[in-house]
Amino acid sequence: MNNNFPRIITLLRKEKGFSQKQVAADLEISQALLSHYEKGIRECGLDFVVKIAEYYGVSCDYLLGRTPDRTGATIKVEDLPEPDAAGKDNTYRGSLLPTLNKKLIANSMNIIFDILQKSNHKNLTNEVSAYLMLSVYKMFRLLYSANAKNPQGMFAAQEELQQGMSSAAQCLAEARAQCIAQGNGTKEWEGLKRENALPLSPEVISQQYPLFASSLYNLIQTAETRMGIKKKPEK
Repeated sequence: MNNNFPRIITLLRKEKGFSQKQVAADLEISQALLSHYEKGIRECGLDFVVKIAEYYGVSCDYLLGRTPDRTGATIKVEDLPEPDAAGKDNTYRGSLLPTLNKKLIANSMNIIFDILQKSNHKNLTNEVSAYLMLSVYKMFRLLYSANAKNPQGMFAAQEELQQGMSSAAQCLAEARAQCIAQGNGTKEWEGLKRENALPLSPEVISQQYPLFASSLYNLIQTAETRMGIKKKPEK
């Protein structure tokens, strides 16, 4: 058994609001044994994995951490909804700021991933994607953990360690992406070929991405303002 199983069955029980005593009785095992399973002290057999999967209405693959989908389905690109699939109902009430920031970020991401696609470098795409995913992970976990009652079993990384671990992984992804983008190769990958490094300028970006360019420019300005940098007025 792997480390995901104890965490996931504990999370499922707490989500349901069930006590260990109740679940143990339903599954016809002792509470002590269920406690050992949830703590990872003892490993269960395949029969119990199937039984507890049926009890919680999830797949065995989900319990074993082989898929993030509780039904066990494999996620395909075409199965993922578009960012604005929720339609007009997905607008934020009371303030325009969240909607504005979401559009600035989402539109800028369109430019970044189009550049990655044209650069045609798998490892560069992986490292840039990893950096961005870790950013989302860190901020989501921060918001999720604001309520101390929210079950932390959703995450495999220990609460006390997750910030340092995610920041380290993010720094590593950034360093690898920079190394590749500068054309430097290692034993693991080849650097980006010079002919695949796209020529870019504000004029080129505006021409190639007329719908998204203004969002990127606003994002850059907002980011540099946060950095304490003021753009010098043009002469």
